[in-house]
Amino acid sequence: MNREKIKKDLLAIIDPYIDEKELTTEISESSDLINDLMINSAHLVDIVLDIEEKFDIMIEDDFIGKMDTVGNALDIIEEKIAG
Repeated sequence: MNREKIKKDLLAIIDPYIDEKELTTEISESSDLINDLMINSAHLVDIVLDIEEKFDIMIEDDFIGKMDTVGNALDIIEEKIAG
């Protein structure tokens, strides 16, 4: 699975948790999930669970704290998929 496909799937997972839909047009890999996309920390847990289910991976607690930007989340997902 290439990065663009993973990114498309990740953005589909994140989208329901973004209240201000105008922010979705400006998402880049440097977008911060909390500060830029206004996703609250409780929803981050839901996003991680959705990611684990979608990609059939397990994301340990140490990695959750590192998933602060879209790019970092992509890096972690790619790493976990690669095994």
